[in-house]
Amino acid sequence: MNKLFLSLLTAFFCASGVIAQELLDETEKLASTARIWGFLKYYHPNVADGAYHWDEELFDILPKVKQATDKEALSRVYLDWIENLGMVNPCKSCKTNKDDVVYFDENFDLSWLNDKQLFTAALSEKLRYIEENRHLGGKYYAKPREGAGEGALAVENEIDYEDFDWNNENLRLLSLFRYWNIVEYFFPYKYQMDTDWDDTLSEMIPRFLNPESEQDFSLAMLELVISIDDSHANLFTKGTLKYFGRYYPPFGIKLFDDGAVVTEILNDSLAKLDDIKIGDIITKVSNRNIGDVFEERKKYIAGSNISRKRFNAKYYIFNGSNDSLDITYIRNGEKQEKTIKRHLKKDIWGAEQDEEVKNEIEKEAYKILDENIAYVDASLLKGIDIKEMMGVLQDTKAIIIDVRKSSSASLYDLVNYITSPKKEYYKVLLPDFDYPGRFFWLEELNKVGSDKKLRYQGKVVVLVNERCQSGCEFRVMCLQTGNNTTTIGSQTSGAGGNVSRFNIVSGVETQITGVGIFYADGTEAQRNGVKIDIEVEPTLRGVAHGEDEILEQAIEFAKQ
Repeated sequence: MNKLFLSLLTAFFCASGVIAQELLDETEKLASTARIWGFLKYYHPNVADGAYHWDEELFDILPKVKQATDKEALSRVYLDWIENLGMVNPCKSCKTNKDDVVYFDENFDLSWLNDKQLFTAALSEKLRYIEENRHLGGKYYAKPREGAGEGALAVENEIDYEDFDWNNENLRLLSLFRYWNIVEYFFPYKYQMDTDWDDTLSEMIPRFLNPESEQDFSLAMLELVISIDDSHANLFTKGTLKYFGRYYPPFGIKLFDDGAVVTEILNDSLAKLDDIKIGDIITKVSNRNIGDVFEERKKYIAGSNISRKRFNAKYYIFNGSNDSLDITYIRNGEKQEKTIKRHLKKDIWGAEQDEEVKNEIEKEAYKILDENIAYVDASLLKGIDIKEMMGVLQDTKAIIIDVRKSSSASLYDLVNYITSPKKEYYKVLLPDFDYPGRFFWLEELNKVGSDKKLRYQGKVVVLVNERCQSGCEFRVMCLQTGNNTTTIGSQTSGAGGNVSRFNIVSGVETQITGVGIFYADGTEAQRNGVKIDIEVEPTLRGVAHGEDEILEQAIEFAKQ
């Protein structure tokens, strides 16, 4: 059949008022299936209460979706499916106005229910009816998790498929559809992603549908999780461990564009074997520039922002599947090359690490520096009597509070000395499990500080950097209510809120930030990090020479 004949045939049908249905491609059909399957899972009264084996329903519908070639046929497949799920009774409670609830709808978008390119009017009408008469009450698949803080998501009653075979196309698509819909309906920061979540679904379907190997499938899963731009989100599988390797170098680094500075020795004896020293600047690994390797692999590195990705980059740049690594490095201005050893984790974190932890405990939690300026290491405050500490520091000119290391210590008692009167310091965003995809503000805002006279009159300086994440950022927000508080440092991790952990499939665990935490004025700390008054970006040269440029700036500020 030649092109001229096809053109004449098309012209004839158009002139006759007969418009051929546009053929649908595989990706858009599967994307619509993912959306409808997830929507029914959380909205349909007869599905959300666990009455159906929902994975099997997906497996049964997929061949029918593949056979449908146009909108009419595809919509009929979905309509027949929905009809077989039973009657949906009118829900009077669904239409009740919640006058006391303030919704945050940046994440909420069910406009796809009316997609005229894919769905007939009858299908859209049916889907909207289910939305308006959705499931209320106890949930089978997604509910608030007990004992994990208000609003944290619990993913329950999902079959784990312990005998998961990556060659099984149905199970591969199930893993994608499960994860995509959990994020779609229960991730409070979906609206902040760099890539639209709908676009991510379309991009990932071919990757999950036709992976070239088990490793390719594992990397697709990892890339999917990392794409939500959340420092809390990560994923490790046998495939990713094999790809990035189980052998580690015995040191920690700080990454810059032009190199990675060795900042800590994790095992003295192993580092000495290869003459690795703090301050060495590693510019190449396996004869490739550090910056190029980072750019290539950052799509696999967890982080709400580039600062946290750099912090997490060591594993993805320096690890490997064998016990050696060629590096190019600079020491005392001289460029050198050598091969160093990598080691299994158990060989690095051994007896020497125990001694290091012991020495860390013996460090001073607080002290007074020159010119009557106090320094407090927040990571060592657990078990410290704050009243006794503030008695010692009461007459100092300023207190520098360093929160750049992780800590579980509460700072509320300390805040009572630096904040007066009481002040609101954060607001909470929670998922509405009866209206999935919608989030609402928790009405009551938490306050800290004291209504009594301000007890500490000096300056308060808070130090932050990319190591500060989640609970650490929360404590910084608390300290920032102080009357005379100034925050100095570099961008923090940008991941605040209770964590929701769940398995995707076959024991593959991941997590998301499940509760939204904002400043009291609504400012977003997620992705951005905490507010910083004086930004100080450490330099490669400064770090290599052992300088703490953030602390130095804080001391200069405190002296003024």
